[in-house]
Amino acid sequence: MKILILQVNDIRYFVEVKGEGDPLVFLHGFTGDTTTWSRVTDQLSAAYRCVSIDLIGHGLTESPKDATRYTMERVAEDIYSLLVELDIDNAVLVGYSMGGRMALHFSLTYPEKVKALILESASPGLRTSEEREDRRKKDQALAERIEREGIEDFVDFWQEIPLFASQKRLSDRERVVIRQQRLSQSATGLSNSLKGMGTGAQDSLWDRLDELTFPVRLLVGELDLKFVHIAEEMKKLNPDFQILTFSNTGHAIHVEESRKFGTIIEELLLTT
Repeated sequence: MKILILQVNDIRYFVEVKGEGDPLVFLHGFTGDTTTWSRVTDQLSAAYRCVSIDLIGHGLTESPKDATRYTMERVAEDIYSLLVELDIDNAVLVGYSMGGRMALHFSLTYPEKVKALILESASPGLRTSEEREDRRKKDQALAERIEREGIEDFVDFWQEIPLFASQKRLSDRERVVIRQQRLSQSATGLSNSLKGMGTGAQDSLWDRLDELTFPVRLLVGELDLKFVHIAEEMKKLNPDFQILTFSNTGHAIHVEESRKFGTIIEELLLTT
């Protein structure tokens, strides 16, 4: 395993590389970092070059104070520059939740860099300006709460939201690891990530899904009804998309069913 600190576009990024072969680039969700992919990349690195990136404001990557530095456009440019630094012509992108939204935005901005796209519990954003404005206000309020009350208060709240209810079935040890990983985050980084990369701040990509001509796989957990519906709506707009549903699983498939998740990706890669 290689640990890299790469400076691109004025930000120091933390990047973890495991294995050799065709590149797979992993983008984590909100409050995550490279460690959330560890079990999956351990499995896949036997045959692939697994590149995990701490997105801006997360993990060991910098957390600048300027929230405008966290926009989808600027972070996509950062990822492009990282791939150039790593001498990656194109890659399979694997993005979870916020990282999935980022991977989708990146794929539409730099399609020449993408061989295939695997989206786990991800969306193209909110369809209407009214929905986005409402979500922006909620994200702003949550960002202010993080700044005011600190990380521990936020993590206590975040781990109890309905989206992660199925994670209560994980072992005590696994839940402690997830909690400690979230507690290690920066209050500034999470707050600004909500402001710059939150669902309310992102442009709607629904009307651009038909631009994607490479393989796109939508991975969802059957217990995560909201994102099952989103995946079905996405497929209506691009029938070439393939939906794979994991039984008895919630939002964070790679956490709840890491071995099965890695195996499914191996199978998908054989067809791309």
